[in-house]
Amino acid sequence: MAHSKARATDGKVTYPPGVKEISDKISKEEMVRRLKMVVKTFMDMDQDSEEEKELYLNLALHLASDFFLKHPDKDVRLLVACCLADIFRIYAPEAPYTSPDKLKDIFMFITRQLKGLEDTKSAQFNRYFYLLENIAWVKSYNICFELEDSNEIFTQLYRTLFQVINNGHNQKVHMHMVDLMSSIICEGDTVSQELLDTVLVNLVPAHKNLNKQAYDLAKALLKRTAQAIEPYITNFFNQVLMLGKTSVSDLSEHVFDLILELYNIDSHLLLSVLPQLEFKLKSNDNDERLQVVKLLAKMFGAKDSELAAQNKPLWQCYLGRFNDIHVPIRLECVKFASHCLMNHPDLAKDLTEYLRVRSHDPEEAIRHDVIVSIVTAAKKDLSLVNDALLNFVKERTLDKRWRVRKEAMMGLASIYRKYSLQGEGGREASKQISWIKDKLLHIYYQNSIDDRALNEMWKCQNLLRHHVKDLLDLIKKPKSEASSKAVFAKVMVITRNLPDPGKAQDFVKKLAQVLDDDERIRDQLETLVSPTCSCKQAEVCVRDITKKLGSPKQPSNPFLEMVKFLLERIAPVHIDTESISALIKQVNKSIDGTADDEEEGVPTEEAIRAGLELLKVLSFTHPVSFHSAETFESLLGCLKMDDEKVAEAALQIFKNTGSKMEESFPHIKSVLLPVLQAKAKRGPPRQAKYAIHCINAMFSNRDTHFAQIFEPLHKGLDPANLEQLITPLTTLGHLAQLAPEQFAAPLKSLVANFIVKDLLMNDRIPGKKTTKLWVPDDEVSPETLAKIQGIKLMVRWLLGVKNNQSKSGNSTLRMLTAILHSDGDLTEQGRMGKPDMSRLRLAAACALLKLAQEPCYHEIITLEQYQLCALVINDECYQVRQCFSQKLHRGLCRLRLPLEYMAVFALCAKDPVKERRAHARQCLAKNVNIRREYLKQHAAINKLFSLLPEYVVPYTIHLLAHDPDYVKVQDIEQLKEIKEALWFVLEIIMAKNENNSHAFIRKMVENIKQTKDAQAPTDSKTNEKLYTVCDVAMHIIMSKSTTYSLESPKDPVLPSRFFTKPDKVSLFCNTKNYLPPEMKSFFTPGKPKSANVLGAVNKPLSSAGKQLQSKASRMETASNDDSSSNPGSPQHDSTEMDHSENEDISLKRADSTDKVLNPLYDRILYLL
Repeated sequence: MAHSKARATDGKVTYPPGVKEISDKISKEEMVRRLKMVVKTFMDMDQDSEEEKELYLNLALHLASDFFLKHPDKDVRLLVACCLADIFRIYAPEAPYTSPDKLKDIFMFITRQLKGLEDTKSAQFNRYFYLLENIAWVKSYNICFELEDSNEIFTQLYRTLFQVINNGHNQKVHMHMVDLMSSIICEGDTVSQELLDTVLVNLVPAHKNLNKQAYDLAKALLKRTAQAIEPYITNFFNQVLMLGKTSVSDLSEHVFDLILELYNIDSHLLLSVLPQLEFKLKSNDNDERLQVVKLLAKMFGAKDSELAAQNKPLWQCYLGRFNDIHVPIRLECVKFASHCLMNHPDLAKDLTEYLRVRSHDPEEAIRHDVIVSIVTAAKKDLSLVNDALLNFVKERTLDKRWRVRKEAMMGLASIYRKYSLQGEGGREASKQISWIKDKLLHIYYQNSIDDRALNEMWKCQNLLRHHVKDLLDLIKKPKSEASSKAVFAKVMVITRNLPDPGKAQDFVKKLAQVLDDDERIRDQLETLVSPTCSCKQAEVCVRDITKKLGSPKQPSNPFLEMVKFLLERIAPVHIDTESISALIKQVNKSIDGTADDEEEGVPTEEAIRAGLELLKVLSFTHPVSFHSAETFESLLGCLKMDDEKVAEAALQIFKNTGSKMEESFPHIKSVLLPVLQAKAKRGPPRQAKYAIHCINAMFSNRDTHFAQIFEPLHKGLDPANLEQLITPLTTLGHLAQLAPEQFAAPLKSLVANFIVKDLLMNDRIPGKKTTKLWVPDDEVSPETLAKIQGIKLMVRWLLGVKNNQSKSGNSTLRMLTAILHSDGDLTEQGRMGKPDMSRLRLAAACALLKLAQEPCYHEIITLEQYQLCALVINDECYQVRQCFSQKLHRGLCRLRLPLEYMAVFALCAKDPVKERRAHARQCLAKNVNIRREYLKQHAAINKLFSLLPEYVVPYTIHLLAHDPDYVKVQDIEQLKEIKEALWFVLEIIMAKNENNSHAFIRKMVENIKQTKDAQAPTDSKTNEKLYTVCDVAMHIIMSKSTTYSLESPKDPVLPSRFFTKPDKVSLFCNTKNYLPPEMKSFFTPGKPKSANVLGAVNKPLSSAGKQLQSKASRMETASNDDSSSNPGSPQHDSTEMDHSENEDISLKRADSTDKVLNPLYDRILYLL
């Protein structure tokens, strides 16, 4: 023993037997060989070997010298590190190294060697693993607790271990790393913020995604050390959340991500942090509240979360955010609801009241997401949502916004299909939602065209069916370049009728190729789109086509999914001859009195009407399905009923479906013809109209039948018997339109002598003296009704002739403008009542619109006549304005009216009734969208000047320059009205700056200033007005656009009827600013808002409840004070939304649909 001590104190290094001196004088290979023997010696030693410990003390000191710690060879360093690890094990608890600096160097050296763990395929990996295992088992790093630089050592160790961990490591490596790091946290006195950051950074989503193994290591470490590390985590969040000291850590910006991760790892880590979140939920910072709401949504909504039960104050505080003033926060809360309902049904009661309030939120997106949340939960399990929640969805089917209504309808339909049609929830679930089918089908009877689900669905199906049939016909044609282009064009049309046209395009192209190659699939598809295809045949065809295109090896096939969707759209899955027959039988039962209508609480007449209305819709889309003797005989029975609406519907059905009646059902024809002739001669006006069109559509020898009707009616016209004139004039008018040449001579005489001289130019019966401007239809005098039919007869005759060779068009236009000039009292004798004058003004204006839709008459309408017609949209009578704007909108939507008529809507800017302005704006927006969409689909057309919406600007400028209210050129108030009218149009036109259209509009306005008014080119005041309106338009463009100054994509072409050509000879250059200086302050900068095009533009507007006031005589409303011309409350303008934005729209109830639609219910709802 004394010999050993002497060895230790004399400074001489003793090596194990067989090991020679290790110094820089030997080669690397020899050094490695000797070190391996040293490693083996230390590995075999244990703590009880006191003699050997003393013997090799100097060797232990020698191995810690800089020569070895900084050796360039990694194998040498690894072996030395293994020796040092064993030395710490052998000499524990007292290390042979006493210098703090040396200890730091040694542990930093060992930490660097641990990086070798990264390469699991290395030949030396086992030695690296031994090193890790040794220091973890011995807890060697705990020696550093007493060192000043301990934090640096621990932080570097943690960083190294988090960097090297990877998916190549087994569980043992993971376990030793956790053991090593946890001992430092659990047995140390403190955890520095730097060390805590080193652990927490691995929980941040960006790092988590980069190194999943590091995340798992941090997660295991935190679970192991939860109790010890919790105070330091609490302190960190307290510093950041409560004190706002974001500089304490680089992770401050990720606090909410960290809270979520820590909560998922062990909720006890956040026991003192969660109360701080309640404080943050009440922060004044919107973004901060939003972040906390998003965080808590994930924590409360997680599947196994018990946070709501454990921390009720925080839960109640979170629920309060459903009523937050900030829209994104309310939206986030609503989105969270579906997860909460699905994962925590016990919280549904707490959520119900808050979702009820949000279902009436002023914001459309929030109401929409309330529906999505409830429907999503219901589709997962109906028991997750209570009846109150389903009722919220039901209420939103009446929402003002189509997007919300659509989501509610589609959501209810999907719930009904799953639990009723497919029976997934059993009988109780089916019973709970049995009301859905009635609710959805009642929507068909709403006024708004967008809500007529069945009508639109069948129309779309029918249109798409025709497109597919056209594609099949094109494919069968011989191959050529022209046919290939035609096929491609038809493919594009079909694509636009499918969801996500961008993706569907390639699939439809592929389908076209399949149809070209596979004759069997082509034949099956031809059968499917055939008008005679039954529902059963359709089912077989769809099954065969999908089976042929499908592949068991490819379960997910996007192409097949698209084909299935297309087949669902075109297949007659619910309407065929059999279903029409079933519906007819149901109507017959109501007619015979054998149905249970009264017992069900539905009047028989109402049930019959509802059934006929549905049949009328189907007759447009499925005419061939009506071709049965039983169906036609039942319709004949309807013609003989006293109910006018029923007879009208039956006549329309005959017109739509009876094209082959003569050859297929001669016995029906022989009975029907006398009925039609009687209706045409003596029936109500509307029935007479449909009877004439039935004869025109159904019978080959129509001229004979027309003559048999025309002659007696023509000869029997008697102006003294006004009540008996209305039906004959209606019938003669439609005969004039359908067969103008057959009755050319008598019609000309009839119009000139009877209509004009005897009827329109005479006031036989004095009108009632009243202050009302409008009365219901049944109170209109027979003379006025006869005059209206006389006006219509003239117009229909001209539309039938379609030429102005006899100059009849000019004289008719003069007659119509004379009616407008005289405010409806053509004779100006003062014998007509105000309601009658309103009716005649409307009839004359609508007649002008009708003639303007025919090119030969549009050419002869003078600018003065056009402007006079336009002013009707500012008529003193509300109903005249309303009906005229609807006629105007309809003609524009069909692309029949010329573009200058779109400018008429600019005059609506001065309408004081909010509903009227809203309706006009929606009409304008829809027309702009229709034209832009048309131009996209028909890029090669040469009608740019008549279709491009931007070309409405010159027409608007010209119309406003000739507005009778614009009297004083420089008057500020009048110029403000001009500005509002221009912005009414420009806001919608400029909402999209496609192809630099703002610069194009600016160029157009500049060009107008270089011309003169073609209506009065020599009148200086007229031209000054025109230039002033141009300057108003230019200032609007400059204030609302940032790109107006760019180069115009094209040089605009101005309409020659409205503007003279620029005088190039005199080099006239008009750069003068005509606006008074004080006017410039009224132009506020800002981008134009895009307009929402609602379906409301297609529905009859409810009457307005405000009077119309203006300076001009045409806008005086002193007599419009009566309730008959001052109907219901106006709807809200989409641009001026208030809290009533989410109020329900009215629903015209038609409960009788329940009884007449039973044979179709389930299949209709399945398709929806």
